[in-house]
Amino acid sequence: MAERDDLLASIVATTADYREGDLAAPTPEHVERWINQFDPAVQLPILREMDHVLKQTYFSRKRTKKFLAGLFQTEKLVGDDPCTYWKGVKFLDIQGGGASQKEMLALFSKVLEEKCGFAAIDCGTAPHAFVYLDDAIFTGNRVRRDLETWIANEAPAEAKVHVITIALHSGGQHYANGKIKEAATASGKKVDLTWWRAIELEDRKAHTTTSDVLRPVAIPDDEGVKAYVAAMRYAPNLRTAGNVGGNGIFSSDIGRQLLENEFLKAGVRIRQMCPHLNQYQRPLGNMILDTLGFGSLIVTFRNCPNNAPLAFWAGDPWHPLFPRTTNSDTSMKRFMAMLAKDVF
Repeated sequence: MAERDDLLASIVATTADYREGDLAAPTPEHVERWINQFDPAVQLPILREMDHVLKQTYFSRKRTKKFLAGLFQTEKLVGDDPCTYWKGVKFLDIQGGGASQKEMLALFSKVLEEKCGFAAIDCGTAPHAFVYLDDAIFTGNRVRRDLETWIANEAPAEAKVHVITIALHSGGQHYANGKIKEAATASGKKVDLTWWRAIELEDRKAHTTTSDVLRPVAIPDDEGVKAYVAAMRYAPNLRTAGNVGGNGIFSSDIGRQLLENEFLKAGVRIRQMCPHLNQYQRPLGNMILDTLGFGSLIVTFRNCPNNAPLAFWAGDPWHPLFPRTTNSDTSMKRFMAMLAKDVF
């Protein structure tokens, strides 16, 4: 039991600030309750692999601060005078759903206040560039819709736009980039778009074998999964075994396959037991395309994306490892109150 206890404690330590201010801090008992929903034979191996994975994919407050501090002085972007550069930037606050953009802007505003003496809201009265800041890009639909609307209704005739995120998934970025450029052409406006990120995760279909997301190598011998796959319109896109992906998220291909198989089986069970899930909330994560799911393992200290496996976040009666916020307005108010008391 010593190893199990150590792993529970390590996972709790990694995710200690998850939804701080909204939820009680995670405990070993919370993680124990989550892992006990899996078959006893795989519980310890899942904990081992999750301990490794979350150290790569969980963006704590401290890690987010490090990203934003680095962004502030990224020479390729700001040159040799960061304060002058940022003062001339217009920060877009245009996200159509959720609070992640407002929260990232509030966090970066703290950096600007500390380094330059002004806030994000004080910037960009006569902008030389526009910044769309968010925590992560998954399918690309949100950033695409937000910028399509902005281009059609608010953007000037010519605009330099920087999309800046902690993490982005290659497929979502490629898709959104094309759609945003189409929107610019349709509007008759010239939009120069640049993407910036700390980590890029491969999820494109053509690169499944070297992907950084959950892509099973075979369909598990599980009646529920077999029935789910049989009902799909297209055969699932399976991965060739032997690769952990370019970012080293997984400790080994064996560990990776364990998570892919067990989270797929759990996701199918969760869909059967949780009636509130819609058709797009697939076993390995939300996705409009008819697949096994998006399969991202990125989680931030503010929320878990629905593009992560259902086993991470689905609730009632499943016990989630990362309960998702259900009221972004209330959560945002608590976050801003916490930020006001605390130097980020």
